[in-house]
Amino acid sequence: MPVRLPADASGRDATVPVLRRWRLQKEPMNSTPILWIDNDPVIREMPAHMPVLQDRGVRWADGGTDFLADIGAGRFSLVIVDERVCRCPAMAVVKAAETAQPMTPVILTTAEGSVRNAVAALQAGAADYLLKPFSPDILSAAIHRIGSPEGAPPPATGATSPRSGLTPTDKPILTTNDLMARLLDMARKVAPSLATVLILGESGTGKELLAAFIHRHSRRSNQPFVAMNCAALPDTLAESELFGHEKGAFTGAIHRKIGKFELAHGGTLMLDEISEMPLGLQAKLLRVLQERLVDRVGGKEPVPVDVRVIAASNQDLAQAVADGRFREDLYYRLNVIPLTLPPLRHRRDDIAMLADHFFEKYCRLNDRKLAGLSPEALAALARHRWQGNVRELENVMERAVLISAGDRVMPDDLMLGPIVAGNREAVVAIEAGVSVREMEQALIASTLCKVNGNRTHAAEMLGISIRTLRNKLQEYKEKEAA
Repeated sequence: MPVRLPADASGRDATVPVLRRWRLQKEPMNSTPILWIDNDPVIREMPAHMPVLQDRGVRWADGGTDFLADIGAGRFSLVIVDERVCRCPAMAVVKAAETAQPMTPVILTTAEGSVRNAVAALQAGAADYLLKPFSPDILSAAIHRIGSPEGAPPPATGATSPRSGLTPTDKPILTTNDLMARLLDMARKVAPSLATVLILGESGTGKELLAAFIHRHSRRSNQPFVAMNCAALPDTLAESELFGHEKGAFTGAIHRKIGKFELAHGGTLMLDEISEMPLGLQAKLLRVLQERLVDRVGGKEPVPVDVRVIAASNQDLAQAVADGRFREDLYYRLNVIPLTLPPLRHRRDDIAMLADHFFEKYCRLNDRKLAGLSPEALAALARHRWQGNVRELENVMERAVLISAGDRVMPDDLMLGPIVAGNREAVVAIEAGVSVREMEQALIASTLCKVNGNRTHAAEMLGISIRTLRNKLQEYKEKEAA
């Protein structure tokens, strides 16, 4: 039977891990001390700069394995432990605290940023996982989130959070595939954490759907889900779109604009096609992730924000780092929880089910009374390469529903072969003497024809960014005008 994963929080299945409500501790967090296991002298100076710790004591431990006895010997409202100092698996720390003092939250800190250890700690029940170096403000924000009702963030002065139109997509994720099932199980497990997630996958595999799925299963599910395509905006507008701007910051800034980070305050921000973000903007994004502060363009004071970031890319970010196109420090900051979506060709057992889902959807939207797909059409779908993945399949089914002349969708209705416009085939013929540049232009024109001029879909099918496609089209236009 197909697995239809719930489309909203009210329909979550019973396999979703129960979220710890740290606020239900018998004793308020500020009435008992915290246990801090770290021997870094800089770290030990932090409490003096953290108002949230002024009314409680801090008991320091130097690590080794004695910290297990420290946890069991006293009653603490919070345990903060450096993974390197404790010299044992992060998961063991969390389990030791849970055994000795149930419902005691644990924050793990590390300078290594081990993805495997982060996942293990979050699965075991860690309240948060912070990468060093971090500021007192970052740790204070983490403590506030743990101690607030439902994990709510502290109020952010100057930040506004409009809710209209910022809820996640209600599209369900459909699958019968074991690979997808394991991926979604991992997504459910890490969703309640505060860790940054990096979603990788080819264009059209459903990265935004997975990001929305993670948001729905998180502590922020009743807060905004905001998505931004980093490649869809010119470099000159990207900073303003992401961080906002003040009135008069530049020519045309006739009023204050709230950026995506502030719009997502308290919730989740998805940054799609993160590999296309300019290097200068990458540095500013890194600062926001570290300090939890945004600087509006033309602003005088930084604005605090509490946002869980989910980044996505159809490119190999490690290769982008090696090529100098992506900052290495930002890559490691984002790559805490990596999730890779399989292409449709690796989950062919889902093709028939997805085709049927899209068939029903577009019959309903277009008020068409069709009986279904013919066996021949299903066989053709199973043989197709699906370079555009699930999005291509959806487009094919929408077109088939619209043009089908019989009571069932037939192979010709799918138009999986060359697209014919009048007497000319919109395909690229490889002929001797044709330059690579001419072939490229013909291929782009053919692809745009296939998707009815939709540049976003064309870029995805071509395996390039929308910015690259836009630049190439401008280049062709200038060449023709010359």
